[in-house]
Amino acid sequence: MSEQLCYLSATTAIKHFSSGELSPVDILQAQIARAEKVEPTVNALAFQFYEEALQAAQAAELAYRQGRAKPLEGITLGVKDETAQQGKPCTQGSLLLKDAIADHTSPMLQRLLNAGAIAHVRTTTPEFCMHSNTLSKLWGVTRNPWNSAYSAGGSSGGSGAALASGTATLATGSDIGGSIRIPASHNGIVGYKPPYGRVPQSPPWNFDTYCHEGPMARSVADIISFQNQIAGPHPSDITSLSPKLILPNSYDNIVGMRIAYSLNLGHREVDVDVQQNTLAAVKKFQDLGAIVEEVTIDWTEQCIETFFTHIYFYAITVLKQQFGSPAQLEQLTPYVQSLFADSKVISIDDLLNAKAHEAEMYQAFTRAMASYDVLICPTAATAKVPADWDYSVNSLCINGKLISPNFGSDSMTYYFNSLSRCPVLSMPSGKDSNKVPTGIQIVGKAYDEHSVLKAASAYETLQKPFFECGDYPRF
Repeated sequence: MSEQLCYLSATTAIKHFSSGELSPVDILQAQIARAEKVEPTVNALAFQFYEEALQAAQAAELAYRQGRAKPLEGITLGVKDETAQQGKPCTQGSLLLKDAIADHTSPMLQRLLNAGAIAHVRTTTPEFCMHSNTLSKLWGVTRNPWNSAYSAGGSSGGSGAALASGTATLATGSDIGGSIRIPASHNGIVGYKPPYGRVPQSPPWNFDTYCHEGPMARSVADIISFQNQIAGPHPSDITSLSPKLILPNSYDNIVGMRIAYSLNLGHREVDVDVQQNTLAAVKKFQDLGAIVEEVTIDWTEQCIETFFTHIYFYAITVLKQQFGSPAQLEQLTPYVQSLFADSKVISIDDLLNAKAHEAEMYQAFTRAMASYDVLICPTAATAKVPADWDYSVNSLCINGKLISPNFGSDSMTYYFNSLSRCPVLSMPSGKDSNKVPTGIQIVGKAYDEHSVLKAASAYETLQKPFFECGDYPRF
């Protein structure tokens, strides 16, 4: 029974809290006990604030009894250890920041706290979020709950693994190259990258069009509830969009909806198991009455060059300025050292050429999508990523072929950071032969969130969340 409590969706939990059948204390206590059981293996929780959280859960129980509960009252929330919460540690997975304490709370997290969520844990992340796998000198290796030999993804890997482990009900993520969607895929959960500007962020990262903050959960309904709390203009973020978009709690069926799919986005090597599961997902959309057809997108390896030009110009430049002294370099993880060493000075011409290619990428996307509502494609090219994989040290093979090493070698997500106004949701497509989940991305045209969530909600009626079916990692 305690494990069932750990995996209740936020939507279901709130119904039980409102009726008095359950208390927020019940779920928090179950998740604390679950963490004691799974954390020695998974290692997804960087910090725990259980005593403080129990007090908040008791206050939430009283709020339900008195009829004054807020929208997320008493729901446990794993907070990625990059997201600032005033007075709490914020290490970003780095030894250099192991004693850092946040002096403010991010707009996204403040809205969740204002809605009654209980931030009971902070979740692990690779150093400065610069890896699609979650490992660091500070926190060690975060492992996949379904098979601990494999990766939980990154950079929001701790959040993804906590949700799959049953140690949190909701979790925050951030996504500059797939950091919400990759761990969503590897952990069998749902992760949403909203379009740029929909969720306010703290400066200076709010000015980086590739950078997004967003929700991670175990169901589409919970994603919608989460997103409705965090979206909307904010006085501290000039890039945040107005008016606020409110997503409905339910959508009509998708009979007649036109859906495109691509297995390789024009040029990628994709694991056979991932391809098979993607095709099985495509079949479910057909069974739901959608018109589904394969398309060709004219993308090439130049897409990764465009991505890294942007990353080097924005993120790596800032990080090198802050943490690039000889004494600091020795404490950095090998992959961050490698990024610093490999990064070149990006000229204005380099950046302008990359921006021109972003425009070409979107033109190719719109040509392929001219008569379709959404695109389906894999989230990660493989689920067979070792837990301790470091792209700067280790190789990675897909279908027996050596893949060019970079921090997105295993992902098919960064395209849609270049196309940052496209909403993208990752959800499970099945499991790999190694028992690690695989995922699909549902990609919308610029700012067309409704089509994405409509397709996702329908798909989930056939591809039920693993956890709702009693399928969760056993320890």
